[in-house]
Amino acid sequence: MRFSIGVLLILALGAGMYFYRTKSESASAVFDGVSLRIEYATTPEARERGLSGRANIPSDYGMLFVFPKDDRYGFWMKDVLVPIDIFWLDSDGHVVSIISDIATSTYPDVFYPTEPARYVLETAAGFAKEHGIANGAPFLLKKFPTVSQ
Repeated sequence: MRFSIGVLLILALGAGMYFYRTKSESASAVFDGVSLRIEYATTPEARERGLSGRANIPSDYGMLFVFPKDDRYGFWMKDVLVPIDIFWLDSDGHVVSIISDIATSTYPDVFYPTEPARYVLETAAGFAKEHGIANGAPFLLKKFPTVSQ
C-alpha cells in the first residue's frame, strides 16, 4: 500500500514538474504567418548549449535566443547534428539578417548578422526558403522575454 502511494506521488510530482517546465520554457509564435512552437534560451548556459546534440528539429519548432541588448551575436555549429537556418531579429521582432541551410561541417566557423540584433531564432534548415522568410519579416510572440545577463 505504501509503495503504491509512493509511486503515485512520484508520478504526480514528475508530471507536475514536466508541465511547469514546459509552460515556463516554451511558447507558440507566428513567424511571418507560420505557427511555430518556441523554446527559449535565456541563460548563458542555455544559449551556449542551443540545439547541440539534437538528432532532428521538427519543421514547426524554433529555439529563440534572448540577449540583454542589441549586438552582433555570433553563432556556430558546435555539436549541432543537423543543418539549421538562423534568423537575427531586432528588439521589435523583425528579421534583420538570415543565414540559411548552415551545414554541420561548417564548425568552427562563426556566423554573424549584418546588423545588430536582440534575438536569434534557429529553425530546421530550409524553413526560410520554404516559407519565403526575408529581412523585415515579423516574428510575433504575445510577449518577448527579457534577460539581464
